[in-house]
Amino acid sequence: MLAVHLVSFFFSKLQEDPTKKVDRFLYAMRLHDDQLKDISARFQAEMKKGLSSEKKGQFLALDLGGSKFKVLQVKVREGMGIKRGGVEMEERTYPIPKELLIGKGTELFGHVSESLKDFLHQRNISLEKKHPLAFTFSFPCEQTALDQGFLLGWGKNYRPRGLQGKDVVQTLREAIDRTGGLDVEVLAMVNDTVATMMTCGFDDEYCEVGLIIGTGTNACYMEELRHIDLVEGDEGRMCVNTEWGGFGDDESLNDYITEFDRDVDAASNNPGKQIFEKMISGMYLGELVRLVVLKMAKLGLLFDGRVSDALRTKGKITTAHVAAMEEYKNGLKNTKDILTELDLNPSSDDCIAVQHVSTIVSFRSSNLAAAGLAAILSRIKQNRNLRTLRITVGVDGTVYKTHPQYPKRLHKVVRRLLPECHVRFVLSDSGSSKGAALVSAVAQRLASQRRQVDETLAPFRLSQEQLQLVKTRMRAGLEAGLKSKGPSTIKMLPSFVYRTPDGTEKGKYLALDLGGTNFRALLVNFKKGLQHNVRLYHKIYTIPQEIMQGTGEELFDHIAQCVSDFLDYMGMKNAHLPAGFTFSFPCEQTAIDTGTLVSWTKGYKATDCEGHDVVSLLREAIKRRNEFDLDIVAVVNDTVGTMMSCAYEDPQCEIGLIAGTGTNVCYMEELKNIEKTEQKFGKTEEGEKEEHMDEGTEGEKKEGDAEIPKMCINTEWGGLGDDGSLDDIITPYDVEVNQNSLNPGKQRFEKLTSGMYLGEVVRQVLLDLTRGGLLFRGHVTETLKTPGIFQTKYLSQIESDRLALLQVRSILQQLGLNSTCDDSIIVKEVCGAVSRRAAQLCGAGMAAVVEKIRENRGLVHLNITVGVDGALYKLHPHFAGVLQETARILAPQCNVTFLPSEEGSGKGAALITAVARQKHD
Repeated sequence: MLAVHLVSFFFSKLQEDPTKKVDRFLYAMRLHDDQLKDISARFQAEMKKGLSSEKKGQFLALDLGGSKFKVLQVKVREGMGIKRGGVEMEERTYPIPKELLIGKGTELFGHVSESLKDFLHQRNISLEKKHPLAFTFSFPCEQTALDQGFLLGWGKNYRPRGLQGKDVVQTLREAIDRTGGLDVEVLAMVNDTVATMMTCGFDDEYCEVGLIIGTGTNACYMEELRHIDLVEGDEGRMCVNTEWGGFGDDESLNDYITEFDRDVDAASNNPGKQIFEKMISGMYLGELVRLVVLKMAKLGLLFDGRVSDALRTKGKITTAHVAAMEEYKNGLKNTKDILTELDLNPSSDDCIAVQHVSTIVSFRSSNLAAAGLAAILSRIKQNRNLRTLRITVGVDGTVYKTHPQYPKRLHKVVRRLLPECHVRFVLSDSGSSKGAALVSAVAQRLASQRRQVDETLAPFRLSQEQLQLVKTRMRAGLEAGLKSKGPSTIKMLPSFVYRTPDGTEKGKYLALDLGGTNFRALLVNFKKGLQHNVRLYHKIYTIPQEIMQGTGEELFDHIAQCVSDFLDYMGMKNAHLPAGFTFSFPCEQTAIDTGTLVSWTKGYKATDCEGHDVVSLLREAIKRRNEFDLDIVAVVNDTVGTMMSCAYEDPQCEIGLIAGTGTNVCYMEELKNIEKTEQKFGKTEEGEKEEHMDEGTEGEKKEGDAEIPKMCINTEWGGLGDDGSLDDIITPYDVEVNQNSLNPGKQRFEKLTSGMYLGEVVRQVLLDLTRGGLLFRGHVTETLKTPGIFQTKYLSQIESDRLALLQVRSILQQLGLNSTCDDSIIVKEVCGAVSRRAAQLCGAGMAAVVEKIRENRGLVHLNITVGVDGALYKLHPHFAGVLQETARILAPQCNVTFLPSEEGSGKGAALITAVARQKHD
């Protein structure tokens, strides 16, 4: 009997404590600290994957994210600013008809725009000037810029059609345009979580986390830029909107999901999505409680097993009911009233049990939010390598604001999970609107800065029409240069190279290469009977600036000394070798072994050279030295040498391009088009021409036009524009560079396109932007004022896709320029604009050349190869691609292959020497 009485006693006690059966029934929802730490760690792992001044004025804000939306006017009083409390806000709430929530997206945004117009009308807000607007949009978006956001998916009962994957800012702009009568500039799109953080951050400098727990839930925080692969930049911080509601969509929370969570998810508008949100947010808490109560009633654990139709109806228990049931004093009375409204007849124990169900469901919500928040705070602490962290969390949302126990529970659990963090929670006193206004104010300043930078760089951004004009002018210059009479800025100098290599070349040849700050001596050995088998030895010598700009005799004596050293180095001082002299400056040739210097370029100004035969100058220097003898067979432009070098590998190569310190092009022109060879050089050339015409006579009977007699023409295209023909695309920065150069008014095309000048063009732009306060905080350093300090190699480094902005900043620091992340981005953009223009201009020039060759030969389609050399083409990360693409677009009937020269123009000079020797042997 005693045992029976004891069982009866404990059974009665169990009946007396209805919370026990709820605890057993909802055991899976009661999460202990180890589980919360586990969830926190999982969330932190997901985060890592996801990451692979005073203002004044008037701003408008739109806040769209619930069943209603708000239009606000935020005024920041001059002289006070936001942080001093000088903020006034007026707002109006507009309902959204239910049919718009499931209708067309354009109709929803049309309603928003019409409501905005109504607000402006009601407030008598003048539209005489454009009003900046920030758009608070509380749905998951992928933002590629402050004023651009692509909708990833709807939530909160929103299901408008046709907007997923589209830019919602652009959709709003289009709606505003359709509405008409609005002069509004949408400057920024802000997630409500970000705006909440900004709002709370006005008054608390430590606020670096935003948290929303309302109809939906989300968090944002300030992440180190170096960890965000999705954006450009690696110093400073950026606010990251976590969209943490999607945590668990990959089944990573399956072991924490209950049958009630699955039922809620299955009945939602987006099954399988926003799993974490469905366990936390006010949109779902009431429904979770209803499903638990319904099942307990069906099992006879509540209401004596009675179930009403109202209890079976989705949405009959709301999150507001949950909050009411958990009120400290009136909770049980509220619970009874709510259950009675559901046509139930609850006992006192039923009310206690249902209240406890609400407590467990809402407690789990705050626990999960605390776990997610702990993950974020842990990451911030680790990022900054801190032992302790002092931080403020800005919070908003109806659940947090209206649930009587929720804030206290959340705070307590966060502090328990992270005892080393001193966390302060600040409630947003004016929602996200003030934060949106600040973002709008910042965006307005950035937009103004962006416009000024764009205006500065606009002249460098050439349209297809402008490039087509450059192509046309280049073509006209080529034609004019071939004629015997009339002026031409493009000199079109004959090279007396009549054919490209055929692979039978053999023997040892010396090649001498002068074209920049270095001189190179080479020994090239073409193996007998082995086509394309070449052995090459070389040595590089520096040309000091004082020699580049000294006397001609000093320059050529220095070259002779370098040749002497090289022959010693090779042990060939007594050999009488045939030599080719690559001389990369404009020369008029009367034969293959004579070249009269027309003008120096690339920083050379040696006296008593212009107007003289450079081969004779070199022979005289060798004679003065009286140590060795050379048979100088050919003087070669580096462009011609490059073409010949590549033609040895590819028989279709009939064009040479140099894009380096200087720029130039040569190509194989038909002899019949070169008028100046007949008129200028007399009978010798006439006889030479006739000989080649005879050679070509038989070829005309053959298939194709390969045997038509040709000569390689060194265009010296760098002179295009010396007559003012490029003035319409020349910027003030180019004018400055030209005026400060060694040859003002000369080589205008080269000064727009070559490595000798691009860095200096960039420096001039940076100097102007800095003086305008758009760079380096407006501080013009002595370094920035130094001509030549910004070398073209920096363009290649700064524009490298692999080079992060922190390294760009390091390059600038080496130049004495202390830059911010924003400065680095602008510098990179300036470099890109200048180098892209250079590549496009070269591409337009190349299109003119290949089109001329195609028309010369009467072909519908031309296949041709261009041999290329030069550091700009080879080392700059984008120059080659832009040049090729421009040529392709402007010469669509030509298939142009670009072949980089492996050995530069040195091997080409040796080949020209070999070809010339074979002809005379």
